[in-house]
Amino acid sequence: MTAQGRRIGRAAIAAGMVAATGLGVAGCGALLPGGHRRLPPPPMPSGYSSSPSPYDSYSPSYSYSPSPTPEETYDPDGRTDARGNNCRYDTSARRLEYSVSVTNPSLTKTFKYEMAVNWMRDRPADGTALGLHQRSIIVRPGQTETYTATYYYTNTSTQQMWYTCEIRRARKSEL
Repeated sequence: MTAQGRRIGRAAIAAGMVAATGLGVAGCGALLPGGHRRLPPPPMPSGYSSSPSPYDSYSPSYSYSPSPTPEETYDPDGRTDARGNNCRYDTSARRLEYSVSVTNPSLTKTFKYEMAVNWMRDRPADGTALGLHQRSIIVRPGQTETYTATYYYTNTSTQQMWYTCEIRRARKSEL
């Protein structure tokens, strides 16, 4: 290539660079007085209009989702549901008695209680069992069942008898 051809090629490249600089790299800008360029606004994201509509308004929506109710659980040791009172010895009938009440705390489930009531020697408190009464009862939701536990016992001693009553077991199972 000759020197003159190189000059023309360099002149063409220089003219192209001036034009590209004046119009912007993509060729879509405009040159403002003072040498500042003004670019067109960026395109709107899809789904949006370039002009607001008088009918467009924000209306928040509220929804309530209740948290799930936890599964009701129960303790198979139902002694906390049972109460006893009036521990006594009926001398004419020769029997030990104890009034027992069992309350089902559940409002939805029916339970069967396998009860065991012990009468224990109190003086001396040596762990000797005088009697045992066992019974199963069914208690509906939120209800209380009451019964009298009895054990026939003949006191052969001429001394006063000392004893205590206790709910030894109240095994609870769901029906």
